[in-house]
Amino acid sequence: MKYLSLLFIPLLWLCSVSCDHNNDDVTIQDPIQDPIEDPMIVPNNSAHVTAVNASGQSGNIAFNVTIESPDTGCDQYADWWEIISADGTELIYRRILAHSHVEEQPFTRSGTAPLDSETEVIVRAHMNTLGYGNVAYRGSVATGFTQELLEEGYGQAIETLEPQPDDCAF
Repeated sequence: MKYLSLLFIPLLWLCSVSCDHNNDDVTIQDPIQDPIEDPMIVPNNSAHVTAVNASGQSGNIAFNVTIESPDTGCDQYADWWEIISADGTELIYRRILAHSHVEEQPFTRSGTAPLDSETEVIVRAHMNTLGYGNVAYRGSVATGFTQELLEEGYGQAIETLEPQPDDCAF
């Protein structure tokens, strides 16, 4: 019995050390909170798309777009996400975001676009003061979407097209 207790005490100590949930040296990162799939893709300081889910029939494709942005309030916030042609020359759909998302990061918003399920598009985000983010997603409903780093100024002419946000609610 004496030897059994000598084994039990070190085992109990080992468990208490390795099972310490308050250990500040241990960091568990939820992969959803790390939106950049490719470590070579580094977002600029603007809003960037972290996920795109699309489904539906041709002519009526539903998009769920997740965005991460350095919102500070109405003075700096992600004011839209949009779907553009793969060559960056045509605005297909723009989802206006009516308020900042300071306490909700990342956040997901939905929209429906009149697309064929085979049409390749780019989904990207925009901030009222910083412009377009450089991390976007390219793909189609048929092939799925993958993360892509856009060149600075890609599709810049689309920025002034309607619709535009009226104002920031909060």
